Amino acid sequence: MIDLTLSDEQKALQELARDFAQKEIAPVASELDRTCKFPFDLLKQAHKLGLLNLTIDEAYGGGGLGWLDACIVGEELAAADAGFATAANANELALTPLHLAASEEQKKKFIAPIAREGGFAAFCVTEPSAGSDVAAMRMRAEKRGGEYVLNGTKHFITNGDVAQLYTVFALTDPEKKHRGMSCFAVAADSPGITHQHMGEKMGHRASDTAEIVFDNVRVPAENLIGGEGGGFKIAMETFDRTRVGIGAAGIGIARAALEASVKFLKERQQFGQAIANFQGLQFMLADMAIKIETARLAVYHAAWLVDNNKAYAFASAIAKAYGSDVAMQVTTDAVQLHGGYGYYADYKVEKYMRDAKLLQIYEGTNQVQRVIIARTLLKD
Repeated sequence: MIDLTLSDEQKALQELARDFAQKEIAPVASELDRTCKFPFDLLKQAHKLGLLNLTIDEAYGGGGLGWLDACIVGEELAAADAGFATAANANELALTPLHLAASEEQKKKFIAPIAREGGFAAFCVTEPSAGSDVAAMRMRAEKRGGEYVLNGTKHFITNGDVAQLYTVFALTDPEKKHRGMSCFAVAADSPGITHQHMGEKMGHRASDTAEIVFDNVRVPAENLIGGEGGGFKIAMETFDRTRVGIGAAGIGIARAALEASVKFLKERQQFGQAIANFQGLQFMLADMAIKIETARLAVYHAAWLVDNNKAYAFASAIAKAYGSDVAMQVTTDAVQLHGGYGYYADYKVEKYMRDAKLLQIYEGTNQVQRVIIARTLLKD
């Protein structure tokens, strides 16, 4: 039996997230986009409401909820402002490796202060020459006595300027390439760390994106997560979970674009009537809705598989790729439906289009997702 009905608890969570998103985030989304201002206060409010760190166990200060719950919330946040949603999701991304592989003592030491106190964390894997090709990583972590010394540069790091904790991936055995990758929990104020904002972005402007340089950064050996050589597996298992959230963000952006388009078509008059009466435009709306609804089903299915510990990498890749592709397609159509007005910031759909693009790129490009999907199909 298939039951896609949300529970009463999930409906309440959805209502809470939508109410906060539409009353607190949406009214200032254009300003955040224009000023590129990081929404500290709004994120603190979201934390107080229990809308951050949703999948982290309650014992460490998280919500103790599932990935389906996180997707429900993520859709609502992204519908209000994708930059805010990215900043919020960055915590989940950075803490998930620790949640998966850290010891009990490490979880209490590293996760709890962030999740309980409303702090920020950053996931540090991407480098200037290592994006989709994680095996091209150059950052080193050299064991010296009771500590590791980290040297290298991380690039495109969300929350990199504001985080108190970095989850860092570096090579402890370069000859083994990705099999020599390890994971570390690193205090952001450690001596030898410098970071700088990477400049104005096309979209998601409320989120912080930084370059972080590690220059002989000394990290205690007890900050190693999951043992030497375990980093690649930890990173991939993390992405297989968090990618469902990217699909959910795509649904949120696309939904907002569709809602704006319906409103505009009802109000815009041409040839003596509302353009909503023109069948060609109605078909465009219908196709937008079809894509959004099917993308939501793909995301919910993948999130359900994660929550029930069933094979989910294949479904997660589909959810991420399809959800973000739908966001790009729907927002592009929304701009078209608005005509010349769609090109101007006052009507917001141009922002939705700009925001949608990043979803096809980060946490594994959609081309990489298709590689994952194809390899799964071609396995014996």
